[in-house]
Amino acid sequence: MENNNSQGDLGFEKKLWAAADKMRSNMDAAEYKHVVLGIIFLKYISDSFKELYDKLSNDPESDPEERDEYIAENVFWVPPSARWEYLQKNAKQPTIGSIIDDAMEAIERDNPSLKGVLPKNYNREALDKQRLGELIDLIGTIGLGDKENRSKDILGRVYEYFLGEFADAEGKKGGQFYTPRCIVKLLVHMIKPYKGRVFDPCCGSGGMFVQSEKFVEEHGGKKGDIYVYGQESNSTTWRLCKMNLAIRAIDNKVEWNNEGSFLKDAHPDLKADFILANPPFNDSDWKGDLLRDDARWKYGLPPTGNANFAWVQHFIYHLKPTGIAGFVLSNGSMSSMTSNEGEIRKNIIEEDVVDCMIALPSQLFYNTMIPACLWFVSRDRKDHNFRDRRGEVLFIDARNMGEMIDRRHRDLTDEDIKKISDTYHAWKSKESKYEDILGFCKSAKLEEIRKHGHILTPGRYIGIEEEEDDGIPFEEKMKKLTSELAKQMEEGKKLDEEIKKNLEGIGYEVKS
Repeated sequence: MENNNSQGDLGFEKKLWAAADKMRSNMDAAEYKHVVLGIIFLKYISDSFKELYDKLSNDPESDPEERDEYIAENVFWVPPSARWEYLQKNAKQPTIGSIIDDAMEAIERDNPSLKGVLPKNYNREALDKQRLGELIDLIGTIGLGDKENRSKDILGRVYEYFLGEFADAEGKKGGQFYTPRCIVKLLVHMIKPYKGRVFDPCCGSGGMFVQSEKFVEEHGGKKGDIYVYGQESNSTTWRLCKMNLAIRAIDNKVEWNNEGSFLKDAHPDLKADFILANPPFNDSDWKGDLLRDDARWKYGLPPTGNANFAWVQHFIYHLKPTGIAGFVLSNGSMSSMTSNEGEIRKNIIEEDVVDCMIALPSQLFYNTMIPACLWFVSRDRKDHNFRDRRGEVLFIDARNMGEMIDRRHRDLTDEDIKKISDTYHAWKSKESKYEDILGFCKSAKLEEIRKHGHILTPGRYIGIEEEEDDGIPFEEKMKKLTSELAKQMEEGKKLDEEIKKNLEGIGYEVKS
């Protein structure tokens, strides 16, 4: 039975996660992730199917078992052996693992866009079939794919929350498929992908695409205004991405190959309007020694021991002449002078394509404590839609922004995201009302960046924020400070005397 009341509760995703995680037992989070998200996917498409099935059943001129009726409505066709009521009825059977595997096979067979995407190893011995049945019962309590719950994006909320929790549970490895939502949201609000081709060549579970689609719809656009291209080298993460996009009916060309974007670029001729990406930080195993003469290295040969500037050049290579890219990199990318990195950064700056640099707060990521920054690169900075920004770079220091959501993780708030993105768009605007703010943002000329040796760390440019004057006269402050210092010294003297007395009491002679 569907318990729709729970969906209005704040934090129902959290309650659902707690219940699902309880069933994990000794299973590794990385493995359990695919078990849970696969079943959530099944529930979603079964809900969408059933809603249309019931509607067609009430229409004497329609056949609810006619597959073309579902294709016409952009709803996945779910064969009888894969429908939720059938799975729920068999949830307590010891054969439930093979029933789910068969259901996944049947859905892939009848929906070519899902071919090779769905997990199909529920019958393995290591998976507790009783707990699997309990998981089906639990997920059966939430509506996901009917019209009402689609409008609330219940599935999106559950899926995104679960991805985040799995990233946390997996620790370092988890971050390979998940970029925290606040960072994705900031990137999307900075580059505003209203219409055109969106590309992420290291796309993980597809969060950049989902947020781009949401942005378009929130700002009056429609599905189809953007088309997404992606690449992922991890096959299980690629499956997560394909499911993530399928449940939202986002058309895509997201490809998988083992070699990855450098060795086997899946979209070699693509020139994108927008690039959004969070590549692996400081990747030392990118096989750069096999790519010494690559056409992408326009600004210099990236070091074999660090892929940061291979990624930057890969992004720029795939931008169309009016394109813009926003991506995450480690802070080292802003200042490193080793192994030709300083020279590559200098060449990119002198090409005048760097638009904006943002220093991020610590503790935003699930997978690393390495401090990170955001780069924004624009191929056309004389851009007729905005003011001519050639010879200028905007620096924003957001290191003190955000709030702790638990002991280990920080989140940028919606207000933080608005403040940062509004500052950038005011700076770009022809009717610019932008002003430098000491300690937060500075528009720096190319000459100043040259004086700093082409280092792009915002702290070099924005200065130190002035403390607010509290109105207390300087003399009064000094008097109070002197008094407090004298008090501390007196207390210290008393403590010394007490220690001396105690030591003498146990036979130590203490010389003054």
